[in-house]
Amino acid sequence: MMEKIFKLKQRGTTVGTEIMAGVITFMTMAYILAVNPTILAGSGMNSEAVMLATCFASFVGTMCMGLMANLPFALSAGMGVNAFFAYTVCGTMGYSWQVALFAVFCEGVIFILLTLTNIREAIFNCIPIALKQSVSVGIGLFIAFIGLQNSGLVVKSDSTLVDLVAFMDEPHTRGLCALLAVMGLLLVAILHIKKVHGAILIGIFATWIAGIICELIGVYKPDAATGFYSFVPEFRMTDFSALGKTFGQCFNIDFKGVGIFDFIVVIMSFLFVDMFDTIGTLIGVSSKANMLDEEGKLPGVKTALLSDAIATTSGAVFGTSTTTTFVESAAGVGAGGRTGLTAVTTAVLFLLATLLAPIFTAIPSFATAPALIFVGFLMFSNITKIKFDDDNLTDAIPAFFGVVAMPLFYSIADGIAVGVISYVAINLACGKVKKIHPLMYVLAVLFILNYVFL
Repeated sequence: MMEKIFKLKQRGTTVGTEIMAGVITFMTMAYILAVNPTILAGSGMNSEAVMLATCFASFVGTMCMGLMANLPFALSAGMGVNAFFAYTVCGTMGYSWQVALFAVFCEGVIFILLTLTNIREAIFNCIPIALKQSVSVGIGLFIAFIGLQNSGLVVKSDSTLVDLVAFMDEPHTRGLCALLAVMGLLLVAILHIKKVHGAILIGIFATWIAGIICELIGVYKPDAATGFYSFVPEFRMTDFSALGKTFGQCFNIDFKGVGIFDFIVVIMSFLFVDMFDTIGTLIGVSSKANMLDEEGKLPGVKTALLSDAIATTSGAVFGTSTTTTFVESAAGVGAGGRTGLTAVTTAVLFLLATLLAPIFTAIPSFATAPALIFVGFLMFSNITKIKFDDDNLTDAIPAFFGVVAMPLFYSIADGIAVGVISYVAINLACGKVKKIHPLMYVLAVLFILNYVFL
């Protein structure tokens, strides 16, 4: 049954490996169940309703990805775009969260239409192989940077923007969490070198358990006022009736005071970020998993993009911001996930999370940080596939620009934009016009217009 649906032998994997990969993917994404409600609450939405909406949207999108596309990618409410939803659309622009949800719904419908007309697939396939490899490398650096921040190892600095945490300044909170993250990262690395199955998952739980022990013996001292909460999960059920506060509210709107031009800009902003974050993630993670064919294309990409579009549309109905393919899917791929069974496993866990959400959301960010950092290393290894010799500099230089842009600009979409614009400009200036796919010109112009007007 499993073999017939997911073609496990054809992709060189097993049921056990796929399930383990699905669990790992979920564990590295579980933070979204706590973070997304906190962010969207800034728009006036009910936190518990948002958490439930996030779970259900993630379940629908990830299950579609697993069963329809047979790919090991998971979806959930996108980071960054949720902040745009709460702080820009509902904050600066003053729209209600219902109007913002309707904009997300419209974006999802447009996504579906674009996917059915093959436009998104064409965009995916027109990107040169060197840029596709660079996306994988850039995402590796990006998620490693996120992991370093989640661990508390990297902190803001007025003089250098970022700095290493001072371990002894807050030895019972921030310093201890950072130290535990370092220990967890070393454990994952050692287990990986020794080829221990499930090294990343073991590292997550070992780090979390170490934190719980530190709290029980008094080494770690929770301080809610500064954002350091208990590591011990609460055992209580979720109030499912809360979902009624957001479900279907994207259609319960008052357009009074909503400017048509501004509303179109909002839709296009959601659309632009989601499209290229999704494409970037699919390219990067697929490249790392060696799932791209000889032409750099991903078999089944159309269905994968359709799954993403369905997730966004359904997510707006449930009551959450844009749902997109998560870069943390790389954690499951790094653990051996190669088929839709990985995604199905993650989807089921998102559904179960609605029953025991307090337990899942209690996983502290420093415990999942080692997984993100180590997966960053695994994805960075793709840099060896980019040719840096003199004959390929018009490919290598744009690839480099895209790689460094992702972590430094804190955006996968911006990294792709930098890579595409520089690729077209450099190859055009060097007389290598035949190398440039016609759609690359269109993408470059759209990216430039996006920076000018949006």
